[in-house]
Amino acid sequence: MMKAAWYTQNGAARDVLTVGAQPRPAPQAGEVLVRLHASGVNPSDVKSRRGRPLVGPLVIPHSDGAGVIEAVGEGVAASRVGERVWIWNGQWQRPFGTAAEYIALPAAQAVRLPDAVDFAAASCFGIPALTALQGVRLATRTLPPGAPILVTGAASAVGHYVTQIAAQRGYRVIGTASAKRAAIAREAGAADVIDYKSEDVAARVLELTDGRGVAAIIDMDLSTTAPLLAKGVLAPHGVHACYGSNAIGDQPVPFRDLLFRSIDLQFFLVYDLKPRDRSETIAELDALLARAALKTRIAARLPLEKIAEAHELVEQGADGNVVLEMP
Repeated sequence: MMKAAWYTQNGAARDVLTVGAQPRPAPQAGEVLVRLHASGVNPSDVKSRRGRPLVGPLVIPHSDGAGVIEAVGEGVAASRVGERVWIWNGQWQRPFGTAAEYIALPAAQAVRLPDAVDFAAASCFGIPALTALQGVRLATRTLPPGAPILVTGAASAVGHYVTQIAAQRGYRVIGTASAKRAAIAREAGAADVIDYKSEDVAARVLELTDGRGVAAIIDMDLSTTAPLLAKGVLAPHGVHACYGSNAIGDQPVPFRDLLFRSIDLQFFLVYDLKPRDRSETIAELDALLARAALKTRIAARLPLEKIAEAHELVEQGADGNVVLEMP
């Protein structure tokens, strides 16, 4: 048996999340068994628990985690036992995720972790870091160094990574963040920060770019960014790379403005990256970790027993990643 957290129906965190004993999984052919040390809590985990259809009668939540391989299934090299790893897609289209002492999953989804990186930081790589890397890849494939990029939510878990990566690659990052989080975005490398709560974002972007607009947008919320496109925020032939929207349902976009500016809309879901994109983003992450060039901002570290509190912190907009640590 193992300690785990789970839910059997949708609802508020304190109403549906339970912590107790569950059967310890065994690795099947092609799988590894990971003894988890940390489990990352992401907004998608919270949304799933709150209202998305359950993928099984009992769900152990969370897709991100980190730990040590304790056993391997048939076809996996025994030399992987004892390897420190981080996990991606732990609970994507499967019921048993990382909010537990153990997880068994395909060997490719457990990626070797450098000794210098702690488990808490590594439990934030699967969704936040890979989303950031793919967003930067899509937005900057044809951009020259120094080109201006608008990063929405530059102090958020994903945006903080995006800002660091883009700034390190020589792009001029203009970030949006509330006044209380502006320092976080600047510390990550943003050249300019717009307080989206008190400033006219479109007007400030045009002011900061001498009326030309940015060359790309890496966007966490289509519902608030789409209306800016008709205001010239994105320069002709610019790229809008988007990975989320706070509003449920369809979002209108200004077709005529997009057409006559030859705007490239790029949408992606980090859970469903093409194999080549997945391998390339993981390789890019490995390179960053080898240089100690990526900082993870952790807002809270809580024990597994406090999973409901962890979900509530994410719902309230924690200033960084929220992580559960295993006993």
